[in-house]
Amino acid sequence: MGEIEKFTGVRIAIMTVSDTRTEETDKSGQYLMESIKAAGHYLVEKIIVPDDIYKIRAVISRWIVDPDIEVAITTGGTGLTGRDGTPEAIKPLLDKEIKGFGELFRMISYEEIKTSTIQSRALAGVANGTYIFCLPGSSGACRTGWEKILKDQLDYRHRPCNFVELMPRLLEK
Repeated sequence: MGEIEKFTGVRIAIMTVSDTRTEETDKSGQYLMESIKAAGHYLVEKIIVPDDIYKIRAVISRWIVDPDIEVAITTGGTGLTGRDGTPEAIKPLLDKEIKGFGELFRMISYEEIKTSTIQSRALAGVANGTYIFCLPGSSGACRTGWEKILKDQLDYRHRPCNFVELMPRLLEK
């Protein structure tokens, strides 16, 4: 019989993008924090950053160069209003975009909120070997992103493939 693979927790940082949320009112960030810990991952940092592309980039850039952070998850700022700038902040930092993430998120979300999912600009990519996932700001959207996509893709045991098994190869040239 083959060897049973054991779970390998990854080191994750969480950013809530909001001009109004506080630690007390940040239900989405709290949900993500509790979910990653419950799954056996390690929370490296959790922060709330205003809807400002340069402030978002500053934190994400710091996380990209930090060898202790393997995954960054943002929540908020992916909508269409004038202050929603998370995709604009993140895209220039990416080495590679994971196009299927946003497409899959919207497909799954359609089953839950129908055509309203079109307002989501969820995205993901890799920068300097760090996975970055940008989710909408609602706790429902965070639950969808975590439970239906990220929970499995950040589990080394998930088959046929997962993001964790690719981590050692992300910086290959």
